[in-house]
Amino acid sequence: MTIALLDVHYNGAGARAACVLAQSWQSESPDSTYVRDIAEVEPYEPGQFFRRELPCLLSVLRVLPSSPAVLVVDGYVWLSPAYRPGLGAYLYEALGRATPVVGIAKTRFAGVACCESLVRVFRGASRKPLFVTAAGLEARVAGQCVRQMAGSHRIPELMRIADQLSRGKVAANLPFATVASAAGG
Repeated sequence: MTIALLDVHYNGAGARAACVLAQSWQSESPDSTYVRDIAEVEPYEPGQFFRRELPCLLSVLRVLPSSPAVLVVDGYVWLSPAYRPGLGAYLYEALGRATPVVGIAKTRFAGVACCESLVRVFRGASRKPLFVTAAGLEARVAGQCVRQMAGSHRIPELMRIADQLSRGKVAANLPFATVASAAGG
């Protein structure tokens, strides 16, 4: 099973989308990495974050050699107990509900206290939870998967690597990052 961990970093009018591929939730390092530079992105709109980030995620997913079994995003899939869609839900819909999407958020979103769509996951020695939501997979199962991810810190190691790649900070021990450029996404 291939898992794709995704992150986006913005720089001026553009962005860099990164994807880390691994064979399991317990993988300690990526099997491969992909980066897509996007020259222009939509401006930030409060409450409409997905309009800016979704095209970037789709752009990097288009350069993958095959479709992953599960996608993991830095953020929420659901923003409320009433299943108000977050970035991950929009990604799930954009892919025709064919690929489960797991969201790992570092901060609590106002209005999402506790419900069946959200699991709090404590990792390492941290007293701060990660907030896990999912589409196409039960949140409880997604939380168990995130809990078992490699790394002794709060943030799973593969998510940390995706973040570094999106920021252009490629660690020396990473597999070569395949970089592609796009004029608009």
